[in-house]
Amino acid sequence: MFGYQGKALKTLRSISAKVGDRLRIEKAGQIHEGILMPRTELGDPNHLVIKLNSGYNIGVRLTRGAKVSKVGVGRVPKMGLPPPEFKPDPSKPSVSILGTGGTIASRVDYRTGAVYPAFTAKELYAAVPELVGLANIRTAPVCNVFSENMTPELWIKIARAAARELNSRARGVVIAHGTDTMGYTAAALSFALKNLSGPVVLVGSQRSSDRPSSDAALNLLSAVSVASKSDIAEVCVVMHGSAEDDFCLIHRGAKVRKCHTSRRDTFQTVNDLPIGMVRGGEITTLGGYNRAKGGRVRVDARFDPMVALVKVCPGMKPKVVDSLLNSGYRGIVLEGTGLGHTPEYLFPAIKRAVKRGTAVVMTSQCLWGRVDMKVYSTGRDLLQLGVIPGEDMLPEVAWVKLMYALGQTKNPKKVSELMRKNLAGEITPRTRPDVFPKPAFTPTHSQARK
Repeated sequence: MFGYQGKALKTLRSISAKVGDRLRIEKAGQIHEGILMPRTELGDPNHLVIKLNSGYNIGVRLTRGAKVSKVGVGRVPKMGLPPPEFKPDPSKPSVSILGTGGTIASRVDYRTGAVYPAFTAKELYAAVPELVGLANIRTAPVCNVFSENMTPELWIKIARAAARELNSRARGVVIAHGTDTMGYTAAALSFALKNLSGPVVLVGSQRSSDRPSSDAALNLLSAVSVASKSDIAEVCVVMHGSAEDDFCLIHRGAKVRKCHTSRRDTFQTVNDLPIGMVRGGEITTLGGYNRAKGGRVRVDARFDPMVALVKVCPGMKPKVVDSLLNSGYRGIVLEGTGLGHTPEYLFPAIKRAVKRGTAVVMTSQCLWGRVDMKVYSTGRDLLQLGVIPGEDMLPEVAWVKLMYALGQTKNPKKVSELMRKNLAGEITPRTRPDVFPKPAFTPTHSQARK
């Protein structure tokens, strides 16, 4: 029965339980309640897998004394069936979903454990049936790479595809993308796409869609909701806003970062408020955003790849900078310490870089807050050397922006002007005191005494 065997199968048969039923498992003084999920045939014979109300799945080992009872009857999932046919509804908006290699939805064969990516409109409707009520979906593959293999050349290809869809009367565009470098692509598209007529929404999943704890379905539904219903005319990222399956946040493409390796709410807007949130398909705005002004979407996607992102650290050798200059790099983004500092022994190398016409931009590895190079003498000296302050830009966003700026001009003065100009919401005009994340743990008075 859906991969169960041995002791687990015997236990399920004893209470007439089937996959999809709701079980209550009491073990070692703890109670777990959830929906019985399928397993592959390779699973061991002593565990049951249930999906908790939180959306996470857990495996419970059936040790001596464990008590399993059926508390609700559910439906047995039918895997492997061909997707049903759906006819376009002329009353609904059209949304284009572009594929880059990330799998946002899947169908699962629980006999073998094989996961089949769902990408055609028909497959997506079958994997996430709620999409039917939102929009007429059109899909188009752009590339097929893991997100860590994304390149500036592919950013250009994605930008052109997004513009083509919007200019073909799509209400909005959703881009399925792996999460590891989603922030980089979002920043690149933010600078490359001009005069947007609708939302360009990047979406992915932290947990693969064959897992009961997957965030894929809610993320995709929320992304399509934004693309089909909102008046946002910006590049944004839509992902889980909490560890639960309750809402997603809409992050500006040039202000978002992946902040955790595995949490479902890994994406956070840094140094600003998110544009909005999606809960139950309803969109609530939290901050300001651009609205469509009419006209055709344009693509200005010229990126100079000879830009380096360098993290400043104690004892860093000047030859790190010199080796970049000798390799022909035309731009360097420094991820400096604190308010935007480097060790003084790097000054001669930085001076040589600026003298050769290489743009040097300062950001902070602190992330939250902004660079202020006028506070201490070290910062003031760097300004005198010609280092460009990166304000409150994320280091990786400043890196993408410098690639874009050098793609527009090689004139050092004009590059500096572009880097200081707020092009796509990447610079918050003033430092917000209300956006720094709250600590995950605050000790009580009694804990502090101990």
